[in-house]
Amino acid sequence: MWRVPEVRWAAAATVLFLAGLMVQFAGGPAWACWALYLACYAAGGWEPALAGLRALREKTLDVDLLMIVAAIGAAAIGQVLDGALLIVIFATSGALEAVATQRTEDAVGDLLDLAPEQATVLDGDGEQRVDTASLRVGQIVLVRPGERIGADGLVVAGSSEVDQASITGEPLPVAKTAGDDVFAGTVNTTGALTVRVERDPADTVIARIVALVRQASDTKARTQLFIEKVEQRYSIGVVVATLALFALPLAFGAAFEPTLLRAMTFMIVASPCAVVLATMPPLLSAIANAGRHGVLVKSAVVMERLGQTDVVAFDKTGTLTEGTPRLTAVEALPDASFEEAELLRLAASAERPSEHPLGRAVVAAARDRDLTLGPVAEFASLPGRGVTATVGGRRIEVAGPHDLSGDAAAIVAELEAGGRTAVIVTVDGAPAGVLALADRLRPGAAATTAALTALTGAGPVLLTGDNRAAAENLARQIAITDVRPGLLPDAKVAAVRELESAGHRVLVVGDGVNDAPALAAAHTGIAMGRAGADLTLHTADAVIVRDELAAIPAVIALSRRAKRVVAANLVIAAGFIAALVIWDLTGHLPLPLGVAGHEGSTIIVGLNGLRLLRRKAWRAV
Repeated sequence: MWRVPEVRWAAAATVLFLAGLMVQFAGGPAWACWALYLACYAAGGWEPALAGLRALREKTLDVDLLMIVAAIGAAAIGQVLDGALLIVIFATSGALEAVATQRTEDAVGDLLDLAPEQATVLDGDGEQRVDTASLRVGQIVLVRPGERIGADGLVVAGSSEVDQASITGEPLPVAKTAGDDVFAGTVNTTGALTVRVERDPADTVIARIVALVRQASDTKARTQLFIEKVEQRYSIGVVVATLALFALPLAFGAAFEPTLLRAMTFMIVASPCAVVLATMPPLLSAIANAGRHGVLVKSAVVMERLGQTDVVAFDKTGTLTEGTPRLTAVEALPDASFEEAELLRLAASAERPSEHPLGRAVVAAARDRDLTLGPVAEFASLPGRGVTATVGGRRIEVAGPHDLSGDAAAIVAELEAGGRTAVIVTVDGAPAGVLALADRLRPGAAATTAALTALTGAGPVLLTGDNRAAAENLARQIAITDVRPGLLPDAKVAAVRELESAGHRVLVVGDGVNDAPALAAAHTGIAMGRAGADLTLHTADAVIVRDELAAIPAVIALSRRAKRVVAANLVIAAGFIAALVIWDLTGHLPLPLGVAGHEGSTIIVGLNGLRLLRRKAWRAV
C-alpha cells in the first residue's frame, strides 16, 4: 500500500491533522495549530486541487475542486480544524480508490513473474549477455538450469522441465524438448535449453496480458460514465445553490459568518463524492479478485457486463476439451492373433518417428502402459493416410479406415458413431485391430455447465465446427442439449446473433482464431488463455489464464455481487446526502457533523466496495 502515492499523502495529512489536534487540545499556541492544519491542507489537498484546476481548464467542474473550495471556506471563517478534517477524509477516500486500482495490478503481478532483465544470446562470437528488451525475433538464446526464460520462443535443442506456473497455473514443471514452445518469465529447472526467439519482447504473453489488465483501470463502467455526466450538472447545481444560500440571506440582512458557514456546510454535504466512489471501487476490486484467480478482465465495463449473461455458448475443441487427442481404446480383431498390448506396441513403434498428433497420442499411450517400443526401419509417412514401418521384421501400417469389411468395418462404424477417430493397424498386409482416439473432456466441464445452467436459468449452447457425431457425443457427457455442429466462423457469428435477437445476452467462450468473430459479435467474450490464438486473446473481453472452466460461473457470480454492491453504495450515498441536506436546510447542521457525515459515507462506500477483494468473494464451482 505504501507504494501508492495517494496513500502516502493521505497518511501524511492524517498525521499532521492528529498533531494539530493534540497541540490544540494541549492548549498550545494558535500559530502552531494553524501551521499543522495548513500543512495538512497542503499534504492532502494539493493533488485534488490540481486535478480540479485541470478540469476547470477544460470547462468542467470537478468534485475534487468543490471539496477544496469548501475546506478553504471553512478555514476562512475560522473553522480550520473542520476544513482539515474534510481534507483528511477526502484524501483517505481517494486513497481507497487508488488502492483498489493498485490491487488490480498487484493481483496480476502475483500471478505472472516478469521476464529477466538479461538473456544469453548465441551468435558467431560465442555467448553474449544482452538486455531482454533488445532481443529480436530469430535470435538464439541459451537458458541454463535455474534461469528464467527471457522471451517467448521455440526450443531448438536440449531438453528440460520448465515451471510454467506463472503463465498457465500448472502445478508441476512441464517437459520441454526441441519443437516445444516456451514463455518469457517461466523457470528452466533441470537441463539447458537453446531457444529461438519467436516474439518481440513487447509482444510476449506476459507483456500482452499485463497490458490487458492495465486497460482495466483506465476504463469506466457505463454506470460510472452516467454518474460522471450527472456529476457535471449536479456540481453546477450545488455551486448555484451554495451561492444562493450565501447571497440571498445577506441581501435580507443576515449575519455574514453564520450565513457563510451554512453555505459551506451545504456545499460539503451536497457534494456527490460518495456517489462518484460508489461504482469504481467495487468493480476494480472484483477485477483484482478475478485476476488473483486467473481470470483477466479487460475493463470495468466487461466486469459489469459479465453479470448480465443469460446464455453461455461454448466452442468445443480446446475449450470444453483439451484440444489434444488421446487413445481411448484398443480393439484387436477376432481373426487376428494379437493381444491388445502387443497391437499397441507395434503401432506405437511404427508411429514413433511421426510428428502427427494422432501418432504422438499412440506413442504416449504405449509409454503410459510401460510398453517397450521396438526398433524401426523403412519408416514412411503417407500424407493424408498414415505411416508404414518395419518393426521386428513385420511390416506395420497405421492408417485411416479404407477398404474395410466385416468386423473391422463394424468396429470402425461403432467408434465413429460415438464421436471417436478410428485408426486401422495392419500387420503384414492384414488388418489386425483398430485404435480409437478422442479429444479428452476438460476436468470439471460437466460441473461447469450445470453451474451455468443454475446461474443463468438457461442451458449452455455448443457451437462447433466439428462433425455432428463428435459434438453430440461430447454434449451428452456434459448435459448440453442445444448442439450446433459443422459451423464455420461466419455461421458461429450468425448463431450468436440469432440468440441475441431473441433477447439473450450471450457470453461466448472459445480459444481458436475461428472463434474470434463470434467473440467479437457476442455481448461478452472469454478466451482460453493457455493455448488461445493471439487474435482470440485480443478480441476477447476476458482471458482465463489457467484454462479452468470453473472460473466462468465464478466470475459471472462475482460480477453480479459487484452489481449488488454498487446498488447498495448508491443507496447509502444518496441517503446520506438527502438526510444531511434536509438537516442543513431545515435546521442547524454543525459543520463538523456535516463533514463527518458526508465524508464518512464516502469512506463507507469505499470500504464496502473493497469487500470484493476478499478471497471468499470468489466462489468457484
